[in-house]
Amino acid sequence: MDASAPDNANDYSPSSTVIKFDRPIPLLRGPLPANPSDDPSAGPYVLAFRDSRAWASSFAACERKIVAQCEEGARIGCAVSASRKCKPLWWKALRGPKPSDLKEREQCEVREMAECFAAAKDRCAGFAREKCLVPFRDARIRVGKAVLSSKDAVKLIGWASMSGSERSLWLMSLMGGGGDLGTTNCRASELVGFDYYVQCILGERQQSTGN
Repeated sequence: MDASAPDNANDYSPSSTVIKFDRPIPLLRGPLPANPSDDPSAGPYVLAFRDSRAWASSFAACERKIVAQCEEGARIGCAVSASRKCKPLWWKALRGPKPSDLKEREQCEVREMAECFAAAKDRCAGFAREKCLVPFRDARIRVGKAVLSSKDAVKLIGWASMSGSERSLWLMSLMGGGGDLGTTNCRASELVGFDYYVQCILGERQQSTGN
């Protein structure tokens, strides 16, 4: 018998023959029909988050990953900077190192590292938010037919100031497909002030920018 042959060469049971694969990662966005106001040359479909909660969760995950990568690089940079700042004076090397010198340098490096990393963490948080803000602000979010974007709300305000005949003509144009009320998706920026999850992220950001 060949010593290199496996003991279960003739085992054809499911446990030996079935290959297990990891469960597929769910898609963050799915295809939806494009809105009537979208550019037809871009295609009949757009990618959109399934709801604003999924959008907000992805935004938070994006921030966490960028912050983690930024802080990892900041630790290396701060360690190098602390080592340079706490380097002993050249004349101390001539008389030879003393235990007190090593202790002093250690304390100096710990202090410089803590101060440098504290400042870097704040910068990393701002950097991550800026990097995630632009793409997520323009990202599409699936909405129900009863949900209005900011553009639709402006149209309804204008509708309230119309006369009776003008309102009828306007509603007929919408029913005929000329309007975009009840669209399948909206950009996140269009839902500021109308959706809780979008408001928590983009609304606070606009307020901080305005201040």
